[in-house]
Amino acid sequence: MKLHEYQAKDILGKSGIRIPNGQLITTAEQITKVTKIINGPPWVIKAQVHAGGRGKGGGVRVAHYPYEVVTAAEDILGKRLVTPQTGKNGVAVNQVLIEEGVEIDREYYLSMIVDRSTAKPTMIFSPAGGMEIEEVAQESPELILKQHVDPEAGWMPYQGRNLVYKLDPPLSPAPARQLMAVMANIYRIFVTLDCSLVEINPLAITKEGKVMALDAKITIDDNALFRQKELLQLDDPKEKDPLESMAEKYRLNYIRLDGNIGAMVNGAGLAMATMDVIKLAGAEPANFLDVGGGASEEMITKGVEIILKDRRVKAILINIFGGILRCDVLARGVVAAAKKTNIRLPLIVRLEGTNVKEGRKILRDSELKFLVAKDLAEAAELVAKQISRKG
Repeated sequence: MKLHEYQAKDILGKSGIRIPNGQLITTAEQITKVTKIINGPPWVIKAQVHAGGRGKGGGVRVAHYPYEVVTAAEDILGKRLVTPQTGKNGVAVNQVLIEEGVEIDREYYLSMIVDRSTAKPTMIFSPAGGMEIEEVAQESPELILKQHVDPEAGWMPYQGRNLVYKLDPPLSPAPARQLMAVMANIYRIFVTLDCSLVEINPLAITKEGKVMALDAKITIDDNALFRQKELLQLDDPKEKDPLESMAEKYRLNYIRLDGNIGAMVNGAGLAMATMDVIKLAGAEPANFLDVGGGASEEMITKGVEIILKDRRVKAILINIFGGILRCDVLARGVVAAAKKTNIRLPLIVRLEGTNVKEGRKILRDSELKFLVAKDLAEAAELVAKQISRKG
């Protein structure tokens, strides 16, 4: 579960990390009042959306006069913001954060993640703050500093020193101590709130020598939300694709993509392979839909309904390897969805595994028109034929 910047900063602030004074607005009428509350000039106006690269899309502005704050905020609020992470359609901006400007002396990048290669929490620190960390890692890997953390021991003071003392030029003692304190707090937040990511970029040292988080991202592990019920109140449904929200209600793993072939699969690995098959056929997947091993007939039915709600879908590929999810259960779910939604799109089905004969019989005995693929290669051929006909 992703948090907005203002929500992440609120958590940081309550943990003792300095953040700029700011105010969230949701209507144009609030803008003028904010300029009287928040110190300025300058002021920074930021779109609050679950997407990175906001500055590149015009979602971050700096204003030096009150009227510029009003103009910038009105221009952002209620509009669709297109960034490198949103796709061409962009996302709607429903709220804007207006903050006091800060005189920056130095900028850093700081984050806490789980390093899958070591299966340990890992602190990432870089003097290249304010930049895309992926670009820094690719172009200047020597600027990426890491400290792996033993979960049983927790964050140790020497690890902060290992990172801070590698800076060139070195920091003076006061900001160095503040920076190490921020690192300790970041680790505490990461563990206590069951985060998969805590990121500050940039983490600035101001002209006054204060360490301050100018931007922040926090992502909570969905699997741990049963322990973080208070954080559930911070979830913003407006930031989610409606079909993804619908899928969540039925415990389906669904991600909407930009293609035209709907896919239903059980298992993440098989789903990735199926998307490769679709692309090899010259088409593009419209979604990632993993119904999982324990899917019920109702879940299958809802999965098909969700795929059909995407008007870009020109054909549906169902690729199921029956194990825990039996093929007959899948077939009954597909037939139920067909009767409920009146499927008119080409349907390609590849079934293997538990009760595959029963599943195929259920599909054959239905009035549903479908094509059967005996393996992935044939599924690709059938997808290609459907695409050429539609083209």
